[in-house]
Amino acid sequence: MRPQPFVISLAFICALLGAGSVQAQAPPIVRSIDVEYTGPGTVSKERILAQMRTRVGQPYSDQVVEQDIEALYKTGAILNVRIFARPEGDGVKVIVAVQTRSVVREIEIEGAQRIKAKTIRKDIQLKINQPVNEEELEKARQKIIERYQAKGFTDIDVKYRVEAIDEKRGTSRVVYTINEGVKGAVSRIHFEGNEHFGERVLRKQMKTKGKTLISFFDKSGRLDETQLQQDLDSIREWYQNHGYIDVEIKDVRRTRAEKGPMIITIVIAEGPQYHVNKILISGEKVAMEQNIRALLKMKESSVYSPKALHDDAKALADAYGSGGYVDLVILPEGTPAGPARVDVHYKIEEGDRSFLQRINIAGNTRTKDKVIRREVLVAPGDVFNTVRVDTTKKRLENLGYFSKVETYPEDTDIAGRKDLTIVVQEKRTGSFSFGGGFSTIDKLVGFAELTQGNFDITNWPGLTGAGQKFRLRVQYGTERKDFILALTEPYFLDRRLSLGGQLFFSEANYLSTEYDQRNYGFSIEARKPINAYIYATLGYRLQDVDIFNVSSGASDVIQQAAGSTLESEILTSLVYDRRDNPLLTRRGQRVTFSPYFAGGFLGGDTQFYGIDVEGSQYFHLPWDTILLINGEVATVNTWGSGDIVPIFERLYLGGSNNLRGFPYREVGPQDHNGEPTGGQSMARMTIEYTFPIVEKARGAVFYDTGFNNSDAWSFGFNHIVSDIGVGIRLDLPIGPLRLDYGYPLQRDGYNGGGHFNFNVGYQF
Repeated sequence: MRPQPFVISLAFICALLGAGSVQAQAPPIVRSIDVEYTGPGTVSKERILAQMRTRVGQPYSDQVVEQDIEALYKTGAILNVRIFARPEGDGVKVIVAVQTRSVVREIEIEGAQRIKAKTIRKDIQLKINQPVNEEELEKARQKIIERYQAKGFTDIDVKYRVEAIDEKRGTSRVVYTINEGVKGAVSRIHFEGNEHFGERVLRKQMKTKGKTLISFFDKSGRLDETQLQQDLDSIREWYQNHGYIDVEIKDVRRTRAEKGPMIITIVIAEGPQYHVNKILISGEKVAMEQNIRALLKMKESSVYSPKALHDDAKALADAYGSGGYVDLVILPEGTPAGPARVDVHYKIEEGDRSFLQRINIAGNTRTKDKVIRREVLVAPGDVFNTVRVDTTKKRLENLGYFSKVETYPEDTDIAGRKDLTIVVQEKRTGSFSFGGGFSTIDKLVGFAELTQGNFDITNWPGLTGAGQKFRLRVQYGTERKDFILALTEPYFLDRRLSLGGQLFFSEANYLSTEYDQRNYGFSIEARKPINAYIYATLGYRLQDVDIFNVSSGASDVIQQAAGSTLESEILTSLVYDRRDNPLLTRRGQRVTFSPYFAGGFLGGDTQFYGIDVEGSQYFHLPWDTILLINGEVATVNTWGSGDIVPIFERLYLGGSNNLRGFPYREVGPQDHNGEPTGGQSMARMTIEYTFPIVEKARGAVFYDTGFNNSDAWSFGFNHIVSDIGVGIRLDLPIGPLRLDYGYPLQRDGYNGGGHFNFNVGYQF
C-alpha cells in the first residue's frame, strides 16, 4: 500500500525537526528559487531576483526574506508579494509569489478647454512605460487642480481612472477627466450672524483668502474644499475659546455673477457666551488651595474657554512638576451649571515627590553623549523638575541634530528616585546648496555653500558628532567675489564659551567708482553668555587690505590709500537681546555696544580705535502692526602714532541698510570729484511702521535721518539728512524679497531724486 502524501509530509517535517534538534536547528540551505506570477509578469524574473539577498546555496533566513519583501515593494513595480519555502531534497525551494503592477502605456486628458492638454501633461510630469503608482497619480491630479486654480477656476474638478489596454501583457492607460467649471477666483469672504467679532478678525482664522494683487505668489483666491472645511473648524474653535460653546456654522454659500468672481458667505449662529460659575479644587495635599487658585487665569464669573481650561491645567502641572511631582494627574472638567454657566472642577492626584537618579541617553548613533548632556538642565540628585526637562527637550530639538526627541521618567528600585531617559533620532545635519541673488548694491551674484551643523574635526572620516559648526562658502558675482571657511566650537573646553575662527577672502568692485578693494586674512572670536539675554564677544582679526585699480584722476586721499595695508585688530561687543523672534520681531529690544582698536602692540600698518552703539526697540501694535525705532552712533579715530584712519575703516551712510533715500555711501564727506571718502563720526535713526497685507507679505512706511561728519567725536547736526519712503516685504518660495523706495527730505547738497533699494535671494 502506497503511503499517503500527508504521511510523507509529516514524516519529512519530523525528520527536519529531528535533524534540527541534533544540529542545533541549523537553517536549511536554499536549493532553488522560483518566481510565480499572479496575472501578467511585467517585471522580469531576473529583475526580481536582483533585488533579493536570498541566494541559492545560502542558508534560508526569515529575517532576510522580510528584507527582500521590503526591497521588492520599494521598486514601485510590485503590487503584492509573498515569499515562502518548500522542502526540496536536503534543503528548501524558495517560492516568490508576486502580483506586479500594470505598466502605463498612454496618458489621456479629457475635458481640458482653457488649458492645453499638452501643457497639462508637462505639468504633471507622469512618464509612460512606468508601473501604475496611485500616489503619483494623485499628486498629478492635485497639480492639475493647482494649475486651474492659479488661473482663477475655483469650481475645478479632476478625476482619474486606470483602464486596461492589454490584460495579458499588463498594460494600461491613465485617463484624467477635467470639469473646468466657471472661471472666477474667490474675490471676497463675507460673514453673516457675526455680532461679536468683525469680519477682519474671522478672516484671520482662515487660510482661504480673497484674491490679492500678488495671488501668483500667495495663492490667494483659490478654493480648496478640504482647506475650507479646516477653516470652518478654526472659526468654531475661535468662538469656543471666547466662550461661545454652542456656535454653529449654519451655511456656506458660494455665489458669483455669470462668469465672474466668487463670493463666499459663511452664516454663523453664535449662541450665548458662557461664563464660569464656580471653580472647585479637590485632591490637593501638599499645595494650599489659595496658592492653586492664584495660578488660575480663568476666574469665577470670567468667560469660560476650553483653551483657558487647558492652559490653567498646564500651569498647575508645571507648578507641581517644578517641585518634583512627576506622577501628578490633573483632570479638569467643565459641567453645566445653569443657562450659559459652567462649573469648573480640577481633580488632582499629587503622587510622591521624586528626585533624579540617573540620566540615560539612547539613539545617538553619531552625536556624542556630552553634546546632549550639556543641554540637560537637571543633574543626578536634583529634584526631578519636569519644567526643566521640557526645556531640555526643546533645547535638544533646537540643536537641529535630531528629527525626534523624547524625554520621559522611568521608575527605579529606590523609592522617590527616577531615571530620566532621553531618546533621540538622528537626522542629516549637513547640506550643500547653491543659488544666487540680486540687489541694487551687489548686482547679480551666485554662490555655493557647504555646511555641517554637527561637525567633529577629530572624527575622521565621518567628521560628525561633536556639535561644531562648519561652513564653506564660495560666492561670485559681477561686483563681488567671496570665500569663507569657518569653524565654531559652541562649548570650548566643555564650558559655555563659544570659540570660532574663519579664513576669508573678498573682492568688491561696488564700493567706489575710483578703486576696487580686496580683503583676505583670518579672524577668531570667543562668545560668552552672561545671562539669558546678555552675551559678550572678544575677537581678533588679521587681514591684508589691498586698494587697487585706482583711477588716475582719483583724489589724494584715495591715492594715499592705494596698495596693500596690514591690519591687526581686536574687536569686542556687549549685546543685550530680548527680541521675541530674530526673523520677524514683533516686540522686544536689542542693544549692542562694540568698541574695537587696531595697531600698537598688535602690530600692523594702521593704528585706530572705534566705538559703535546700536539699539532697536520693537512695539507690537493692534492688527499685527509693528513699530520699529532703531538708532546708531559711531566714531572712529587714530591713537598713539597713528596719523590717519584708513579709507576702508571710515564710516559711510546711504543705501538699503540705513538712509534709503540716498545712493549707497552717498551721505558724508566727499572729495573734489564727488567720490565718498567716509567720515569719522556718524549718527542715524530709523522709524519704521510695518503692517500685514496678506499672509507672507507686509507693507512698510519709514523715516530715516542721520549725519556723517569728517572729524572724530563730532556729533553736530550741520550736515543732517533725512528721507521718507514706503516698502514691501515678501516671504516668497524663492526666498525673501525686500523693496523700498526712499525720497530725500533734507539733502545736504544731494541733487538726485528718490532711490529704489531692491534685494532678493533664492536657492535652487
